[in-house]
Amino acid sequence: MTVTAGAASAPSRHRSAERIGHTEAGPRPLPPLGSQGAPVELDIADRTLPNGLRVLAVARRTVPTVELRLRIPFAGEDTAHPARAELVASALLSGTARRGRVAIDDELATIGGELAAGVDPERLLISGSSLSDGLSILLDVLADLLTSAAYPDAEFTRERERLVERIIVARSQPRTIAREALQRRLYGDHPAAREMPYAEDVAAVAPVQVRELHRVAVLPAGSTLVLVGDVHPEAAIDAVGSALGGWATPGTAAEMPPLPTLEGAEPLLVDRPGAVQSQLRFSAAAVPRTHPRYPAVQLANLVLGGYFSSRLVENLREDKGYTYSASSYLEFNPSGATLMVDTDVTTDVTAAAVLETRYELARLSAVPPTEAEVESARRYAIGSLLISLDSQPGLASTLAALAGVGLDAGWLRTHPARLEAVTTEQVAAAAREFFTPTAFTGVIVGDAAAVADRLRALGGVELP
Repeated sequence: MTVTAGAASAPSRHRSAERIGHTEAGPRPLPPLGSQGAPVELDIADRTLPNGLRVLAVARRTVPTVELRLRIPFAGEDTAHPARAELVASALLSGTARRGRVAIDDELATIGGELAAGVDPERLLISGSSLSDGLSILLDVLADLLTSAAYPDAEFTRERERLVERIIVARSQPRTIAREALQRRLYGDHPAAREMPYAEDVAAVAPVQVRELHRVAVLPAGSTLVLVGDVHPEAAIDAVGSALGGWATPGTAAEMPPLPTLEGAEPLLVDRPGAVQSQLRFSAAAVPRTHPRYPAVQLANLVLGGYFSSRLVENLREDKGYTYSASSYLEFNPSGATLMVDTDVTTDVTAAAVLETRYELARLSAVPPTEAEVESARRYAIGSLLISLDSQPGLASTLAALAGVGLDAGWLRTHPARLEAVTTEQVAAAAREFFTPTAFTGVIVGDAAAVADRLRALGGVELP
């Protein structure tokens, strides 16, 4: 290609990112926020069946599919319970008295469907979906699993071996180690601290033990089934009643006992020799969604570290470069809620990151959030809630989680208004009460040989 002298001397038409974002008068102003959308009114039916199963069905006809979430309280205080519970979830779809694993997969495939199971110290959760005109088949397969899961010996053995391998890998991961150390620090011997079983415990479980646990613990009374999709709510509940009428095992599903009240204490340094990173995990008592002050706590948490435009991210990531990600969030359980703050940093800045985290907690109390910070957090909270409800899977999962703490769709419809009503002063008051550094405890997981001296100089850390 020939370039003429005139073309070569012409000024470049390319503009840098800095020039694009600026005018002669300075940075381009951001456009004003648009008006916040209103929550969508839900066409919902809520009924408890004769067997004690609560069913919520919601019409959301965006696509011709249906989402299913079955929450079964599944707590147990026996130390052997976590291993057996994990195998209930892992091997549940391995076969029934009527269908083998392949038959289950094939039948679900004919309706574009799937089913999966997971478990934690609180509940067994069975999730699924299908084309809406295949709901009757989805429910029939689900009923078969609930009433006659066989846990065939050969399939069970393979699932047990795979689970042992997954646990061994998971227990070598820093985040898993930190999470387990934190739960022990917070809850001691409470069942909530046993989120993951030990591989040797899983390896010792026999099929007969899992069949027995299924028989006595997979119960309809106290459980909740959520359906969201292209359905007529009342008719959908009738279909559930017809399909699951035979699931009538007596008793009530076991809820986890209340968690102990969290008290502030020095975080514990947990030695992980040779680690090149440290995991910082701090926690404090919070309030549940039902509490009048929850909206203020929610917004204060967002200002601290609940989204990318937060103080923790600005300090630890953007300003100091200590970490790729820093966050704070709320965890809920049937008896309450906890505040969580976590970040992973390189070993050499462990003490500095602890200092800055404490500083941001103290600053949230001493330097209250500004109106701009609160308004930004409010827009994020309302917008993200509405977005989460816009899809069938998001709405189904949200309703199932709310049902586990005694709430329903009415809470969803009214929560945006509660967030709108919170004042900056109320957020500041929540910050002073719930976010002070002395309210927190937790763990610092890292190489003690490399980090202990600086943490000792910093003070306020329990050393091994």
